[in-house]
Amino acid sequence: MTSALTWAQLRDVRCAELEGAADGWGRASNRADAARDRIEQRLLTGLRDTQEGEAAESAVARLRRLSRNLQYVYTECGLIRTTLNSLAHEMRAQQRALADALGDAEALRFTVHADGSVTYPEAGEGLLDGKPLQGGTATSATPGLVPPSGLVAPNPNVAKAQDIADRVAKAVRTAAEIDWRFARILRELKAEEGLKVPDSTWKDAAGDAAAVRDAAAGYLKSGIPYDATPAERRDWWRGLTQEQREEYLAVYPDRIGNLDGIPALVRDAANRDNLQLLIGKLEGREDGKSVTQLAGLREIDRQLSAGAQPPMFLLGIGDQGNGRAIVSFGNPDTAKNVAAYVPGLNTALDKEFAEGDLKRARDTAIATQRYDPSSATIAWLGYDAPQLVDGVESLAVMGGEKAERGGRAFNGFMGGLVATNEIEESHMVAIGHSYGSRTLGAATQHGEGIPGIDDIILVGSPGVGVDHAKDLGVGEDHVFVGAAENDVVTKLPSKQQVALGAAAGPFGYVVGDLADRGDDDLWFGRDPASESFGARRFRVDDGPPLVGVRGVSIDAHSRYFDVEPVRENVSADNIALVASGYSRKIKTEEPR
Repeated sequence: MTSALTWAQLRDVRCAELEGAADGWGRASNRADAARDRIEQRLLTGLRDTQEGEAAESAVARLRRLSRNLQYVYTECGLIRTTLNSLAHEMRAQQRALADALGDAEALRFTVHADGSVTYPEAGEGLLDGKPLQGGTATSATPGLVPPSGLVAPNPNVAKAQDIADRVAKAVRTAAEIDWRFARILRELKAEEGLKVPDSTWKDAAGDAAAVRDAAAGYLKSGIPYDATPAERRDWWRGLTQEQREEYLAVYPDRIGNLDGIPALVRDAANRDNLQLLIGKLEGREDGKSVTQLAGLREIDRQLSAGAQPPMFLLGIGDQGNGRAIVSFGNPDTAKNVAAYVPGLNTALDKEFAEGDLKRARDTAIATQRYDPSSATIAWLGYDAPQLVDGVESLAVMGGEKAERGGRAFNGFMGGLVATNEIEESHMVAIGHSYGSRTLGAATQHGEGIPGIDDIILVGSPGVGVDHAKDLGVGEDHVFVGAAENDVVTKLPSKQQVALGAAAGPFGYVVGDLADRGDDDLWFGRDPASESFGARRFRVDDGPPLVGVRGVSIDAHSRYFDVEPVRENVSADNIALVASGYSRKIKTEEPR
């Protein structure tokens, strides 16, 4: 690549004007964001609460489209602002390099010509006659003068002039590359004509964001404290200027939105934008993973747009692994009671998660808020849960590796909630369902345990990896267990039973019972519902039998959170009592 840029032009670039233009685009981005917020928080809410009928539905649809358009304007204008600021930032660095070279030339009384060559005066002494050695001109394209046959000493100015010429040329060359690179990015930051913002446009926006990320790497990315504690990240965010925050949100919504220690409102704003970018990224792909995740993302987007109560906060979203999604019903930073629900086997970012697991969290939030309005419940899919493959249980669910990784991630997330929660005496609860209970068990064994947790609830558990409730770090009286009579997962044989039973052939069941005389061991250790485990068992419905008139059913494993329309679900009510801080009122059941 060649450029006609000269060092004089580089010297005279007005970076302040570029930053002024960036400020203008920033104001446009902020206005779009404010208008979008007004639509979402006021207009749509008012329409839904006061109006019914086709006209109201049509108005809601149009307002949602306008909100989506404004979100796109907010994103693109923010990208332009950061691009211009990044351009000014990089150009200033080359101007400083040029100024240093010109300053050295002036101090040495060298002359820097328009083409970048440097003329230097005579200096030094000849070895034979002692006269000063003649001056000359050095350019970046040619080396300095080399004395013939070594009979005369070189002019000491040669190397100095050559160095200055090289530095001038490098600054100009780098500035030309910067100019070309940013001009290409800015040309791409444009919208299609028309009033609609289809998924294809968001796909282009995802590409735009990726390009600006690359360009702004030196300007922004290096500042994100990935290796810091959640509390340090919180303080980092607080210490940024408003403009800096806006730029990080525009260019790195995926990083800021998934960074533990960043306030919930900020994470929600970042992840809502990243959600649209992910939808655009996956749109049109035909592989199974992309199709599955896209369906889940669309359903989450639909629920966010619907504005249901309690209000939703998107605290995490991503397409890595089996997908990531963290959704809170209620603001966890301002709620006194915060419960985080960890799902288990076969959970992934798909439509089933977006419909089923989010409903469990929402039902729990609603039930908890009946006892204490200052409550929030989170569905936490922040790890790769084991999956079923072609109807056959994967080997992953039989081991604890995914639980160990998930436990570490969960601790980081909870540490972030502790750092950002504004209530002095908050009450935090971890809820593990199925393999999610094993993940919680692993989390309690890392470091000093799960940050901030006061109570632990285990439902449908195949074991948690420890043999006693006291080993979970919150005290036996703060570990609560629900195990339905017809939930086969809570009655899985232990590894010892399986091994001895298989070895004993026809007498396997007998040998297995002898291996576990108290019948209180499960696959991942002691049965949490057993007396020997030491937890507080609360009453739950038996659930549908494994074999009934409609065939084989494992529905008893998934009904712990259901809020029945006709009669109270005793399990859901007990979970809500613990989550709201009223565990003394739960309906208990004798351990197994």
